[in-house]
Amino acid sequence: MKIRTKLLLYFVSVLMLVIIMFLVREQNTEKMIELHNNSTDHYLLLNELTSKTDETFQSLQIYVHEPIEENLIFYQEHKQQLLRLQEEYDQLTTEGIEKKNYLSMLTSFLKNSDQTVQGVNETDVEKYSYNLSEADHTADYIHEKTLELLNEELTAYQHYISLEDKRITFTKNMGTAIFVSIIIFSILFAVWFSDGITRTITKLTDAAKEISAGNYDGKDVAVPTKDELWILTETFNEMKHSIVASVNEVKEKARLAQLLKEMELRSLQNQINPHFLFNTLNTISKTAYIEGADRTSDLITSISSLLRYNIGNIDRDTTIKDEVEIVKEYFFIQKSRFGDRVEFLVDIEEECLTQPIPCLTLQPIVENAFVHGIEGMAEGARIELNIFPCEQKVCMEIKDNGTGMDQKTIDRILSKEEDTNEQTVESHSGHSTGIGLKNVISRLKLFDKHSEFLIDSKQGNGTTILIQLSWTGEM
Repeated sequence: MKIRTKLLLYFVSVLMLVIIMFLVREQNTEKMIELHNNSTDHYLLLNELTSKTDETFQSLQIYVHEPIEENLIFYQEHKQQLLRLQEEYDQLTTEGIEKKNYLSMLTSFLKNSDQTVQGVNETDVEKYSYNLSEADHTADYIHEKTLELLNEELTAYQHYISLEDKRITFTKNMGTAIFVSIIIFSILFAVWFSDGITRTITKLTDAAKEISAGNYDGKDVAVPTKDELWILTETFNEMKHSIVASVNEVKEKARLAQLLKEMELRSLQNQINPHFLFNTLNTISKTAYIEGADRTSDLITSISSLLRYNIGNIDRDTTIKDEVEIVKEYFFIQKSRFGDRVEFLVDIEEECLTQPIPCLTLQPIVENAFVHGIEGMAEGARIELNIFPCEQKVCMEIKDNGTGMDQKTIDRILSKEEDTNEQTVESHSGHSTGIGLKNVISRLKLFDKHSEFLIDSKQGNGTTILIQLSWTGEM
């Protein structure tokens, strides 16, 4: 989750809590105001009903004592006002027995009042006297009932107000608790949030200090959450890996450059005026041919070709065909020397001959097999050279049935570390090239980073070396 998203969620949560607190408080306030207004309206209406009943009865008495048109109109106005108040009371309050009784008394009062007016108009003294007396009693009942209702409602209102006070107090306490919780939560969130950021930045700072001090072996910086800091950390780790790869590449190139310089120096030390040497060998070869020593002539020609190939620029690339030809020349020279003691077997697939290969790759390996593998054998010595395609690669296999080597020697040859022991270096060099197996492996990696150099050997059971190069032609 992104840092911005975390902050937005936090502020939205706090805002929602504040809004909820405000809405609850507003709702309670509105309820209290509504309750107060309803109660006040109800009390005022009851009081007004009582007052208007008294006014109506007083206007009725005036009309009875002085039955003139003006007093009748005055009575009718009070009566209409009482009827409107009665209707308003009927609509304002809820249904109940108390309400029905109260409305019935108002109706009885108005009915007795009307019959009183009718008795006056009919000059029926008994009728209007009776109804006037009933209206007076009913008005008293209404007055008493109003006081009773007011008392009951005030009692109920007081109880309800007490409950509402408790509810308001609870809401207030809850609001205070929520407010305090928001403060505590905000502090905890700030500590957690800042700690998450500073902890990651501290890790990155420590890792950067280690890298600046030259220590590239430290563990990658890990971040538990996937946010902007995670992206920054991943980029930092990738940058560290790139730096390590670049440093290793520079070290490898420096090591290879040092090897090439040593080889060039050794090559210079071994060069005794190549043109003079080749011309001398050609003269000896022609002299031997003229004298009828054909085998001697062929042997000198092979030596001349071998030296010419070896003294050339070692950085040049050649083909497997050229490498095989120079190996055959070497085979011919050694065969002439050891006769039937050694046997050379060659099996090469024709399509592999055009494959590019670094110069002086096969001959040093064959020389190493001869010098350290079979040279001391009295009979039955054998070296095989097999070249064939395999799974989009070119495989070159050099096998011998010589003394073999132990695992420690194999590990030393295949390791990337420099061998500072001069005797060890020389022990892995051939007769004519002065190039050891470690040098061949390094130049192969420089030529093809996907190349493989494998050694399978046991003491007393011979050695098999397998080279695999990426195929560059058509299979």
